[in-house]
Amino acid sequence: MAEGPRYRMNLRRRQEGKTDYRQRLKLLKSGKPRAVVRLSNRRIQIQFVRFHPDGDVVVTTVTSDHLRDYGWEGYGKNLPSSYLVGFFAGKKALDKGLNEAVLDIGLNEPQKGGRLFSALKGLIDSGVHIPHDPEVLPPEDRIKGEHIGEETVEEFEEVKSKLEEL
Repeated sequence: MAEGPRYRMNLRRRQEGKTDYRQRLKLLKSGKPRAVVRLSNRRIQIQFVRFHPDGDVVVTTVTSDHLRDYGWEGYGKNLPSSYLVGFFAGKKALDKGLNEAVLDIGLNEPQKGGRLFSALKGLIDSGVHIPHDPEVLPPEDRIKGEHIGEETVEEFEEVKSKLEEL
């Protein structure tokens, strides 16, 4: 291991591969809240986070587990559930007075038409203004779940109508 007065250790979260500080600085310089989208093996989570010098402040959080309260029986991390989580998170953010944000995908690798951008589409459709390129958004038929089955499409429409009433 390198030693000496000129050697500088990386920050702990950088060493662990958890934080890209260059990307984080770019997002914070915008001055807008961040719409943080995180994917796990079982669910998707969206948080609206504001910067504060003492530590970031989470304004609102929605996971795919919250969709169960509105009748969603489907899988927790597919395209339709990602859209619905984004839509629900956007509605909650608007209730808290947040009408614009920047998308923070963290260390996730962006894939055109993927779950990250399905969640982004849900955020945009809820009324939150987020700068984006329309080419990365998935097609409407995949968002509704037509590639999965007719049951998913019906369930999607039912849950979305319940979320629109909020």
